[in-house]
Amino acid sequence: MLLPIITYPNKLLKSISADVAQFDAQLHTFLDNMYETMLNSNGIGLAAIQVSMPIRALILCIPDEEGNQDASNILEVINPRIANTNGTIIYQEGCLSVPGYYEDIERYESLTLHYHNRHGVECTIEADELLSIAIQHEMDHLDGKLFIDKLSYSRRKKFEKEHKKALKEKK
Repeated sequence: MLLPIITYPNKLLKSISADVAQFDAQLHTFLDNMYETMLNSNGIGLAAIQVSMPIRALILCIPDEEGNQDASNILEVINPRIANTNGTIIYQEGCLSVPGYYEDIERYESLTLHYHNRHGVECTIEADELLSIAIQHEMDHLDGKLFIDKLSYSRRKKFEKEHKKALKEKK
């Protein structure tokens, strides 16, 4: 089932998400719906808060060399914690909750991620480059932050101006 993605400036996007305590069939269905929603929206990641559920859950599916997002590559991340960050990388990011806007953002180049899978099993992965960037982007959502919050003052003002113009054009 496709879930509606909320967009900026929806105040729910500023919410701090709560830890997941129940790893049950309801969570599994929700994660499946998140995956379907993300693929349908041409995203590579989606945080639960983006579909109005303030829980510490996110999904990622980095495309392969041909651009395919195979279900076997899905990463379901619940109650994540980042450790052992290393280096920095600048990457042009976009967001399903800030449609049509892209900006260069600085992130850690690599990291270690501790998390639970859909069954509550503790997992650890090493991530670098695009996976590292996507993890950080989606985890920011869980803390009520958007990538545009990382912009300098002048770039943020430019974004606000472009966003207001885009909203007027929609009307």
